[in-house]
Amino acid sequence: MATMGAKLATAPGTTLMEQVIDGPAGFTGVEGTPEWAQEIKRLARERNATILAHNYQLPEIQDVADHVGDSLALSRIAAEAPEDTIVFCGVHFMAETAKILSPEKTVLIPDQRAGCSLADSITADELRAWKAEFPNAVVVSYVNTTAAVKALTDICCTSSNAVDVVASIDPDREVLFLPDQFLGAHVKRVTGRENMQIWAGECHVHAGINGEELQEQARTHPNAELFVHPECGCATSALYLAGEGSFPADRVHILSTGGMIDAAKAAKSSQVLVATEVGMLHQLRKAAPGIDFQAVNDRASCTYMKMITPAALLRALVENRDEVHVDLETAALARNSVQRMIEIGNSGGGE
Repeated sequence: MATMGAKLATAPGTTLMEQVIDGPAGFTGVEGTPEWAQEIKRLARERNATILAHNYQLPEIQDVADHVGDSLALSRIAAEAPEDTIVFCGVHFMAETAKILSPEKTVLIPDQRAGCSLADSITADELRAWKAEFPNAVVVSYVNTTAAVKALTDICCTSSNAVDVVASIDPDREVLFLPDQFLGAHVKRVTGRENMQIWAGECHVHAGINGEELQEQARTHPNAELFVHPECGCATSALYLAGEGSFPADRVHILSTGGMIDAAKAAKSSQVLVATEVGMLHQLRKAAPGIDFQAVNDRASCTYMKMITPAALLRALVENRDEVHVDLETAALARNSVQRMIEIGNSGGGE
């Protein structure tokens, strides 16, 4: 592999880049050591790049990043950053969104194979066919979608503002909500909207955090608070627990990842059960170190998110790869759907 940059030797005659192994599951061979972090920072300065990391990334990736957050917040930071190059440590649709909002900048994703089961659950062709069935409907797409799907969307939404977005639409207009069925069910329940069709997509990680696990954790941790992402298969169970009085309603919070950080700082309990991808625990523990944060499902780890390894990030900065491209027409249409969401007034914190 190329060895431009990355001059730091970990053994005589061996550079960090020479240790990078490209395997079917991603790039390996380099650990997130302090020396690696120092080299990443040096390379970023040399390339005039800013490093953005999603909350679900590996802890060492989060710790070396210039900014950590949810995908939409990071895309906004990308648009405002003075640097010419954005290195987006997340999954592919997130890097696309950054490119949509920053078309003049170079956007890199450390491994272009880092996809998303939720974004992949609906294609542009499938959305076109669905729209043809409901020609007068308003299409609301979660930001966790591809650029091509956003380009066919009327209004985007985030998990924190999806209710506001749907509530802003003429009550007589049919709504097509996509792609997450659990977030859609949450919005339909809160708004009481009947003329709302929901696409049957899901994030395989969040869908796997089920109601039985949540109920068992709540039973064995009666004094904890619950932070539940609305993409989770257990979101309905969390509200059921609160509704039937088996768990205090004021300790059940349905939150976006950005909302979880704010809630952590305001939490009154000494323990919080968290139902989302386990990478979120790192930022929560940093935000409120005095609280015991525990995963509802400690196996809820996204393989795609974890493909952004120390080796992958090093490679991206050394070799200027993998660059994300969105054609100008698609980007313009997709940007319009995001802008309409922002104009509603509550653009939310992201996914």
